[in-house]
Parts: sequence; structure tokens; C-alpha cells
Amino acid sequence: MKRLADGVGVSPGTATAMVKTLARSGLIDYAPRGGSRLTAAGEQLALNVLRRHRLVEAFLVEVLKLDWSEVHGEAELLEHAISDKVLEKIDELMGRPRVDPHGDPIPTDRGEIDDTRFETLAQRATGDRLRVVRVVDQDARFLRFAERHGLVPGAELAVDRHDVEADAVTITAATGAAVTLGASAAAKIMVQAVQPADDDGGTAADG
Repeated sequence: MKRLADGVGVSPGTATAMVKTLARSGLIDYAPRGGSRLTAAGEQLALNVLRRHRLVEAFLVEVLKLDWSEVHGEAELLEHAISDKVLEKIDELMGRPRVDPHGDPIPTDRGEIDDTRFETLAQRATGDRLRVVRVVDQDARFLRFAERHGLVPGAELAVDRHDVEADAVTITAATGAAVTLGASAAAKIMVQAVQPADDDGGTAADG
């Protein structure tokens, strides 16, 4: 309960009361001092909320051109106000995006979600060439920091040094500048390896 309370910014007592209410609604299986788990109905409802939130974020950034650091709060206000019909039109208008502006996967209207696991920048080694796929911290200050240094989904980077003793990672970002991140910041950047180019100018993945 304490971890849940910390995650949503309420007291443990408030979190426990909320969980008990959800349990009475059949959305959570709850055992005192034993933890809680979403039921099948609770999971589907949660995925529906995620779909709404992330589609609205994508719409605000891609169509209305709001800054990606400010759309989280706006989406929380709008996601409960729009109808399923409007949500479907937003999805269609944007070509049914698979991820939101931060790289978070958008559930389908059938409640399916891409659960691909990626490593964090903090887990990668010196010399790795990587592509940013997701930024998991929605804090506006961190998102502005990430954007300022080119650490946005789709951007490529190289790990110049992973200093285990200093608990820091130094990279060459997409901007061409060297950037040093502490372990906690690097852990918020999800990445995947970039295949090295072959002699013909393609990549090893080209076959």
C-alpha cells in the first residue's frame, strides 16, 4: 500500500480506502497485508483509460502542437470528457498511432497492448549505439531536459562512457553534444540497440 500511495501521491490510508472501494466494485482482488491485483474487468478498464489518455496526448502534440512536457495534465482533464465516438475519430485522424509522444504504447480498442520490454540507458555499456524508444518520466522538467538534449523517441545516441563507480552515463546525443546523466535519470530513458551499417550502406538487419 505504501508503494501504491507514493505512486499516486496520497497517504497510505487513502490508498487503502481507494483499493477497498475498487475491490467492492469487482475491479481489484484485495487481501489485507497481502497486496492487490487487478481483476480481468479491472485490467480492461485500466487499458481503456490508458488508451484514452495516450491518444489524447498524441492528439495534443501532433495536431494541436502543444509541447510534450505539458500534455500529461491536459490529457487527464480531457480523457474523461470525450465520447468513444470522438476518441475513435481522433485515432482514425492520426492513422492509429501505436505509441504516444513519450513512446508509451497505446492500447487498441480491443484492449490489446504491446508489452515489449526494453532496457534502460543505465543498463547499456560503453560503445553501444542506441535509439531512444520511450521516456518513462512524465515530469515536465525532466521532459524539457530530455528534449533539450535530443533524448526523444526515435533519436539515436552513442554511449561514450558508463562509469559504474560514479553511477553515471556519458553519451553523445542526437544534438552532437556530450551529455552526462546520473543513474536515476538514465533509468528513465528506454532504448534499443541500433544495428551497425554494413559496407553497402545498409544495416545488418537488412538481410
